[in-house]
Amino acid sequence: MDDPFEGGIQSAALAFRGYNVTNMGRSRELLMHPAYGAIVREELKRSSEICAAAIGRPVDLVSDVETNRETSLTTFPDDTALIVGMELAQLRLLKEFYGTDVQNVQLTMGYSVGELASLVVGGVYELDQLLSVPLSLCDDCASLAHDVTMGVVFTRGIALDFAKLKHLCMVISCEGKGLIGPSAQLAPNAALVLGQGKTITRFNQLKKEFFEGRVVVHKNPHHWPPLHTPLVWEKSVANRAGMKVYHIQGGHVAPHPKILSCVTGGADYTESNSRDILVRWTDHPQMLWDVIYTTLASGVKTILHVGPEPNIIPSTFERLSTNVTQQMGSNYIKAISSGVVSGLNRFAWLRNILPAKSALLRAPHIRHVILEDWLLEHTPE
Repeated sequence: MDDPFEGGIQSAALAFRGYNVTNMGRSRELLMHPAYGAIVREELKRSSEICAAAIGRPVDLVSDVETNRETSLTTFPDDTALIVGMELAQLRLLKEFYGTDVQNVQLTMGYSVGELASLVVGGVYELDQLLSVPLSLCDDCASLAHDVTMGVVFTRGIALDFAKLKHLCMVISCEGKGLIGPSAQLAPNAALVLGQGKTITRFNQLKKEFFEGRVVVHKNPHHWPPLHTPLVWEKSVANRAGMKVYHIQGGHVAPHPKILSCVTGGADYTESNSRDILVRWTDHPQMLWDVIYTTLASGVKTILHVGPEPNIIPSTFERLSTNVTQQMGSNYIKAISSGVVSGLNRFAWLRNILPAKSALLRAPHIRHVILEDWLLEHTPE
């Protein structure tokens, strides 16, 4: 029987996507599929019911998918429920039609909302218990987004000092004209920052006082719910999440398969600390780079990207793979086998962390599979 791991599920990882400005992907094709449709519809109805109960208004994710409804700030809770619902639907299709039990993978990871799916798949919480917590806070998070701008911060040479980035954000916030904070470290030379008002412009003005070398700041044109930053403090989101997670069932077992958390950057979930990590999930930056490196160092050979149109995790791996290949040139395999890493000139940030982080050299060899594409390319027996 076909499976996307080519027989190597124990050396595979699952990567769950998070919220984005587009969240449908190929969900409509899966819903309309003659074999898959019934299961997808069932999972979407389940997530609709959980979402409706959490936010106090009707939610119909089946209709949303049928019409390819566009994402907006007013649909933030709906989109959150849709993402997790489709992630679980895709995995259920994989198991019921192809006999693949993802409980046997080596590890899982999830960016932003995707970490919630990891916790459900890992058996730490039931979906209705866990998903109700962020959904009940989504509208307040979205209400903060009207004057929030995302800044994509990166360097073209040396690494971006993340500690200095956080310090600069604190300095600007203390000027009293709006809060700003990092929401993710994507790579040693790249981060995402969310700021109120003109704080991203202020960041650009002050950056030379904090960083060496050239630092580029690009403003994203969209408005973003400021999860994973101190901006959510304005609505006491972290405190309210803390109260809510202590009123749900579950959370008393360690996840299996293990989860690399973007909150901590490592496999830090135990049988007793998931609630503490979930509270930090609301207002701490996503340490995606740490998760990426730990994944490479783990020996994983295949990464299955789960959810509608996965973006940030596969694109981060793709950029890293391209950088490594360009940096090492045609001789980089020889460099690995001989233990000698030389000629690292193109990317200063990469040169400076090799060979101490030699697992990065595995990046071009990782096999990536987009699950929704794989499902639609295969015909169930």
